[in-house]
Amino acid sequence: MLQGKTALVTGSTSGIGLGIAKSLAKQGANIVLNGFGDAEGPKAEIAALGVKVAYHGADMSKPSEIEAMMKFAADTFGRVDILVNNAGIQHVAKIEDFPIERWDAIIAINLSSAFHATRLALPAMKAANWGRIINVASIHGLVGSADKSAYVAAKHGVVGLTKVTALENATTGVTCNAICPGWVLTPLVQKQVDAKAAAMGLSNEEAKKVLLQEKEPSMQFTTPEELGELAVFFCSAAGNNVRGAAWNMDGGWTAQ
Repeated sequence: MLQGKTALVTGSTSGIGLGIAKSLAKQGANIVLNGFGDAEGPKAEIAALGVKVAYHGADMSKPSEIEAMMKFAADTFGRVDILVNNAGIQHVAKIEDFPIERWDAIIAINLSSAFHATRLALPAMKAANWGRIINVASIHGLVGSADKSAYVAAKHGVVGLTKVTALENATTGVTCNAICPGWVLTPLVQKQVDAKAAAMGLSNEEAKKVLLQEKEPSMQFTTPEELGELAVFFCSAAGNNVRGAAWNMDGGWTAQ
């Protein structure tokens, strides 16, 4: 379905980003990976799916490095047809205790990086009259949680950016939508499970149940594979007129 297309997925060396990259690769898209940590393992996993894969280690808090990554993707594969803005970090603290540098880093990586990658991807997408911009927001783009001021502010911003991008390109073949997952058992969330287990003297499995119980009626984690399949849907012909959606995949979290 996506043969000959190129997808750039930020923050894709693990977790949700890697899951989405694999789903797009299974449909034939060439992949540009980005992220910290080991890139060779993820590159091998994507290559095994029979597509071309490249990696760029841009620091998503730095606009100049984002520009270098977008140029690298265009030089390597022609252009970016599918942009998945997924890179994200988290810090948990009360507003009055929130370290200023952590606030700035979260806004830069979780929100501003999506703006920079989008502004750089749009000209080629518009020239081709086809493009897909998929912003991985979060359920925290739709609702708040205590102690997550920067993350919630950034993700609400991502949902707003998604709507504006969709509206500005509404008469073109370029769409923009946001995916809003609830709990996904990524390395980031596993850290929260571990912290809860330690603080409450629980086993890891018990801590997972406590975490889910607080918010997610289905009592199950969404998987990176499920999120990847939603990204594939947005890229399909069936997604041609899905524009500016903030699509929650949250086990009923926001239905409450």
